[in-house]
Amino acid sequence: MKVVAIIQARMGSTRLPGKVLMDICGKTMLARAHDRVKMAKTINEVVVATTDQENDDVLESYCRANRWNCFRGSQDDVLDRYYLTAKKHHAEAVVRITSDCPLIDHTVIDQVVQCFLSKKDEADYASNLLPLRTYPRGLDTEIMSFKALERAWNEDDNPRTREHVTQFIVSNPSKFKLTGVTNPTDFSYMRWTVDVPEDLELVRRVYSHFGESDFGWMEVVDLLLAKPELLELNRSVKQKVI
Repeated sequence: MKVVAIIQARMGSTRLPGKVLMDICGKTMLARAHDRVKMAKTINEVVVATTDQENDDVLESYCRANRWNCFRGSQDDVLDRYYLTAKKHHAEAVVRITSDCPLIDHTVIDQVVQCFLSKKDEADYASNLLPLRTYPRGLDTEIMSFKALERAWNEDDNPRTREHVTQFIVSNPSKFKLTGVTNPTDFSYMRWTVDVPEDLELVRRVYSHFGESDFGWMEVVDLLLAKPELLELNRSVKQKVI
């Protein structure tokens, strides 16, 4: 089965515009995320999916300069962007990653993908968000079959849920077979995604401590537990409600 990881990225973030190309200890946030996704053994191909808006021309150029796969599609209909990206790259299963997760971990990706693959005909979708979040926010990994993605693309007629790609699938367990991966210890109170400057500062501190990208998520957990002042950097940040 060809598993394609699609990293959605755009320059037009509402709370931190241009964040995907902001520096994190010598590399952009997008590069950090891309590097770490590429380490996953279960991924056959990685594609950056950006928008067809003029302000995202810079992302296409950046991908070309790095010799990365890049696809451009709708700004708001992100489900359509994913579907067309997956179709072009002949994906049989699609892993959804967001570019504002520069601490995404290849072992977590592999765990979720392996869970999905092991179910064979028993799962259309798997993630580490079901049945509840136990991983830090910023390690979010979702995988769905291309058939499930295509069905959502055909049947979801709500622009708000199409913007979030998988909401139609997750909200319709009668139509899709769903499964999840949980961690024995609940670290969901930790926030590793980047939406605001406080988030970016936390991630920069983590990379400053470890250096290059090859460190594991539990090493980050240990660092933050040993230095709780780092967790205070973005503790008050509120996640946008879908």
